[in-house]
Amino acid sequence: MGLSNGFIKYTRIENDWIEPKVRLQNFEEMHVLLNDEERRKQASRCMNCGVPMCQSAIKLGGMVTGCPLHNFIPEWNDALYKGQYDMAAWRLLKTSSFPEFTGRVCPALCEKACNCISMEKPYENGQDIKDPVTIHDNELYIIEKAFASGYMKPQVPKVRSGKKIAVVGSGPAGLAVADLLNRRGHNVTVFEREDRIGGLLMYGIPNMKLDKKIIDRRVNLMKAEGVEFVTRADIGNTMKAEELLNGFDAVALCCGAKKARRLNVAGEDAKGIIPAVDFLKAVTKSLLDSHAVTDCKDDKAKISDIHLTDDFDPKGKNVIVVGGGDTGNDCTGTCVRLGASSVTALEMMPQPPVERAANNPWPQWPKVLKTDYGQMEVIATAGSDPRVYKTTIKEIYQKDGHVTGVKTVQVEFRMVDGQRKLCEIEGTEKELPADLILIAAGFLGAEEYTAKSFGVEMTPRGVVAADEGLYVTNVDKVFSCGDMRRGQSLVVWAIAEGRECAREIDKYLMGYTNL
Repeated sequence: MGLSNGFIKYTRIENDWIEPKVRLQNFEEMHVLLNDEERRKQASRCMNCGVPMCQSAIKLGGMVTGCPLHNFIPEWNDALYKGQYDMAAWRLLKTSSFPEFTGRVCPALCEKACNCISMEKPYENGQDIKDPVTIHDNELYIIEKAFASGYMKPQVPKVRSGKKIAVVGSGPAGLAVADLLNRRGHNVTVFEREDRIGGLLMYGIPNMKLDKKIIDRRVNLMKAEGVEFVTRADIGNTMKAEELLNGFDAVALCCGAKKARRLNVAGEDAKGIIPAVDFLKAVTKSLLDSHAVTDCKDDKAKISDIHLTDDFDPKGKNVIVVGGGDTGNDCTGTCVRLGASSVTALEMMPQPPVERAANNPWPQWPKVLKTDYGQMEVIATAGSDPRVYKTTIKEIYQKDGHVTGVKTVQVEFRMVDGQRKLCEIEGTEKELPADLILIAAGFLGAEEYTAKSFGVEMTPRGVVAADEGLYVTNVDKVFSCGDMRRGQSLVVWAIAEGRECAREIDKYLMGYTNL
């Protein structure tokens, strides 16, 4: 620990947001990074705790707290404070495959477990130091510094094993599997059904949250290191599983959990009702295709680059987003940028408390109210929070086959016949105009066809049957990890599982592993 009183001397300063009405003019990333001096001050707040809960990823009270990657957070914070940028990057990359992704989209489980939060008493002059270290922003600063300085160079294995691995799916889990196994000296080919590499990183997260040039930068680095990528390869559909089983020594299934949940209400067959990920994909694909087909010297992500079909286009429409998670927020921010007349976000759960409840102590994940960028932007432009809590759609109205409105009702959980059930609250029905409905109500598991083409068993939850820590399926030499195995989760968990799965594949191929 370079500065023993950094957590007292300096207050927490996060990367600043670009003002909402300014950032709404484009699809560029929304944060302004701190300069070198200020970032090093933030790193000095890390106390190098004897028990660093930030990197623990242990279960407490039924909840996992800390970083699933077990990042060496105190080490690289100390190196960052001292200006040892290469050292910081080396320690960061020891456990984290893609900090440029997690530094942008991870909700920072590490920060919620930071020991600074556990301090209950204010220090001198009444200064409250309960704010955690800016671990998330520090991570992003370190990796971007490493790319800018030239530290991030291709590392081609000196010796190849001769073993061939097929990775199906190029999301964070698949990329993590490929990265580690390639570094080990195996020959890795990644198969992706879409036209671009990245999975949900590419088509499930908007450009203003994760600029797609960042994904391309990493993919190009992996290509230079020897990883092969094949796009438009839909295993189990346009390409047979037998080709991979016969042509490779091991297969990793990392196809995500993209089976969208439906509303199951009257009128759901109307046009203008779209799964959220399909909507986000259409927007990002249009943005990228605009730049791909034109000799565009200005590579900024402009709103004028987006060209959607009428069913997908929110411009001038009353939009209802069903679901209050990250994907719902991404839809909200996207619709505001594209000129929606109004955006209403329906959430079944009650509004969370502003502060932690007594039964949700540190270092558990805080179940508190969070206002994310999309909600901020609606508040800034419309003057009110778009979220409506304890509410769901009961019926969808349509005219000439297209959605025109909805009937909503408030709901709550009650104990009925000894079971907890979601029940309607009488007398709370309302009607709302709607020209476009985006369903961001979660996922029901993996799309089965790829797994079934390999003969891999699925669980009742709709995911591949493969034990955590082993990642083996019922089919010899076929492994699975990430959302396809654990269900819908975070990017950081997908990367963590990908790294662990790579270790198990290496052990299977070589009889031992040093990963």
